[in-house]
Amino acid sequence: MGHLSSLGGIQTDGAPVSGGGLSQNGKFSYGYASSPGKRASMEDFYETRIDGVDGEIVGLFGVFDGHGGARAAEYVKAHLFSNLIRHPKFISDTKSAIADAYSHTDSEFLKSENSQNRDAGSTASTAILVGDRLLVANVGDSRAVICRGGKAFAVSRDHKPDQTDERQRIEDAGGFVMWAGTWRVGGVLAVSRAFGDRFLKQFVVADPEIQEVVIDNSLEFLILASDGLWDVVTNEEAVAMIQSVEDPEQAAKRLLQEAYQRGSADNITCVVEVVIDNSLEFLILASDGLWDVVTNEEAVAMIQSVEDPEQAAKRLLQEAYQRGSADNITCVVVRFIAGQENTTTVQQ
Repeated sequence: MGHLSSLGGIQTDGAPVSGGGLSQNGKFSYGYASSPGKRASMEDFYETRIDGVDGEIVGLFGVFDGHGGARAAEYVKAHLFSNLIRHPKFISDTKSAIADAYSHTDSEFLKSENSQNRDAGSTASTAILVGDRLLVANVGDSRAVICRGGKAFAVSRDHKPDQTDERQRIEDAGGFVMWAGTWRVGGVLAVSRAFGDRFLKQFVVADPEIQEVVIDNSLEFLILASDGLWDVVTNEEAVAMIQSVEDPEQAAKRLLQEAYQRGSADNITCVVEVVIDNSLEFLILASDGLWDVVTNEEAVAMIQSVEDPEQAAKRLLQEAYQRGSADNITCVVVRFIAGQENTTTVQQ
């Protein structure tokens, strides 16, 4: 299957852009919204991509917040996911493939840069959906937040220089962290991990922290966003704002608008991915010729293991007849399969 790819960060008139889509297997939908906000320049980029790899439908979503210009963020958007899906272990060992793709993309960007361009860098917050696995990887201070059971949970960590382990890593590599309006690596950069940043590369690494998110019926949606959102909206507020919004594009636009109204001074980019509940197994529609002699619970139990809806409908009809139903009997069974439906009607 081909991929659907957004044109992230190409706002020439300062107007927000938005869009969305649905995976072919019906397992997830997504929406995005991006705006320069109150800034004259745009350094945020994003990618929303659906692809087919080794027979698996995969979703790849990312937010890339540039600094020192847009070059690094634009490069990461263009190359990271392509490098990832070409990795020989993408399906079999997705975590190691993600780590390798981050490292390779960072190295290739630095090779592509003029030696005079030493300060371009980018964060990356990405979500990779492979089959029934969702992996979130992050460098920098763009953030991933999920809604599970109605509650907000951060599934990435903002990489800041004043964090104990990050400061220790930087100092062990020969660098230093100092206060200059906020804590900064070398007194310059306010994030401790990023793509690019050639002149700080020894200290500012592109090694992602990767977390696997369990996909179950309690997982509702995922938000990826640049710090243009998170600087003014808490995780809990973001989840509460969009929990009742069914369309993920409208949800992303809602977050963007709220960040702008709250005075965010940065570019703002939001991607919302909705995991569609596949827990619904089947539906039975029947006349009282069935229900006069079979309870709801009995009907469900009778056909729960019957995959063919025609055979399931016939099974219900036969049971009603054998139990002495004196009426006409009609049964319709609809079995739901990953966003599709299979329907059969049987009458007697």
